[in-house]
Amino acid sequence: MGRSRDVVVGSGHGTREPAQPAGTGTAGGTATDPATGTATNAPTRTATSAPTGTAAEVLGGYLHERAAEFLRGLRAHAQGAGAGGGGGGAGGSGAADPARAAASVDVLRSAARRLNGALLTYRPLLDPAWADNLRTELSWLAGVVAREYAYAARLERLLGALHRLASGGGAGREGVETGARPAGSSAPPPSGVGRQTTGGGGRGGAATGGGRGGAATHERGALPVGAARAGALLERQLTLSRTRAHSAALQALGSSRFHAVADAVALLASEAPFRPGGESADQPAGAVLPPLADQARRQLTEAVAALPLSRAGAPYNADGLSRSLATEARQDAVWDHVRVLLRLHRYAQEVLGPSAEPEPRLRPTGEALERHREAAAAAAAAASAAATPRIAPATAYALGVLHADQRLEVEAARFTFGHHWMEGGPL
Repeated sequence: MGRSRDVVVGSGHGTREPAQPAGTGTAGGTATDPATGTATNAPTRTATSAPTGTAAEVLGGYLHERAAEFLRGLRAHAQGAGAGGGGGGAGGSGAADPARAAASVDVLRSAARRLNGALLTYRPLLDPAWADNLRTELSWLAGVVAREYAYAARLERLLGALHRLASGGGAGREGVETGARPAGSSAPPPSGVGRQTTGGGGRGGAATGGGRGGAATHERGALPVGAARAGALLERQLTLSRTRAHSAALQALGSSRFHAVADAVALLASEAPFRPGGESADQPAGAVLPPLADQARRQLTEAVAALPLSRAGAPYNADGLSRSLATEARQDAVWDHVRVLLRLHRYAQEVLGPSAEPEPRLRPTGEALERHREAAAAAAAAASAAATPRIAPATAYALGVLHADQRLEVEAARFTFGHHWMEGGPL
């Protein structure tokens, strides 16, 4: 199981962050957006006085609350998964409850990302060896637990897009919203997908009527021929990946490494190790925390300045279709890095609480980057399926159209991000 360096970079997850309790978010009982976990700023929120108390009290209180949420997520996940002994003493001897397990992953990942972000931004105040080790372990655990849900959400998204394309094109597309369906939505599967396959189900040269004839027909006739096989191939590949991720999660929850992480977070829920011999943590929070949070703001601003926002100046400009897959991946990584920095900046502001300056554009820009990540991951999955050896031409064609559709969603999300970012002025 590979380690992810930072949980906020985690692989594409279809889960959503739950609302934060009042007083633990950015200010005045703010809630967390259900689509991307982005803090929703109340209209009346204004910057107030500096945080009261010492830096150790403010930062320590935030870490304690997030650690408690993480432990509750672990306990609920163990109970929902029907696993005994996980989640810090949860006795999950009963039957599995998939809905409860999926909801608990939202809580777990939300708390892990916020812990990770606070440990990174405010690392100068903490024991560096302890903070770095805990960040690594939180990244590993949250990533391995959430991966199976990411595959499920990706499959649902791709099957929904196939259904839309095969049943008459993009009549249902509205801006950048189409395709970004939340996990758990009831999008109907494409006709014949998943259960009914013709011939080899996307594997064979012996496909009936979908081989050379499908490739020679017009676009609107060729796509439906291969759509069912393309859906079956995607379902087979992503379901296999999800099954493997589920097995890996079960192994992780029974490992000694998992119990060490749970013990470390349990200790954090009562005491946060600050830097030995340091005096900064004992100084007033208003003098210590805002400068560290401002570093996260500057990193985000510099990263956005390096983005090709001029090329994303028009929706559906098909800029992504003129590159190779390797170039697409490199460009997507740059935008995803901005998504990571946006979260780090938002979490740094959460620690400051009501004293943080209001930034209403964080919500729409965060949503746009989340849609960007989901669409890019779905496009990569379609391209990977199209690279399967010996698939029928009509199947490959359908997967190519699906890939292009998702790349258009990527470009539209970039346009939306640039629009909201420029509209907000300097950060």
